[in-house]
Amino acid sequence: MTNIDSNNPIFMAVWIVGSISIATAGLTIAIGSIAPSLAEGKAVAQALSSIAQQPDEANTITRTLFVGLAFIESVAIYCFVISLILVFANPFWNYVIAAVSKAGS
Repeated sequence: MTNIDSNNPIFMAVWIVGSISIATAGLTIAIGSIAPSLAEGKAVAQALSSIAQQPDEANTITRTLFVGLAFIESVAIYCFVISLILVFANPFWNYVIAAVSKAGS
């Protein structure tokens, strides 16, 4: 087992990139899920109000609602994908690995 020196600049670089990646992924999910959920709630409320006013147009309103909800939900899915990339396939790790190998040699 190796002893980890917290004053080592290589350890600090890895720690900083990892910490910022995790924090950014968390913020991406938090902010990226609030806006779509509010928009979906407003869209459903408006659709129900429209159906209550014009029951004959319920099929058209419902179809348009589902297409709109799909577009709104895609924003949350994009934020989820970005957070997964930041946690599991972070592109900044290549720079950290290059710096570690450069410092080690």
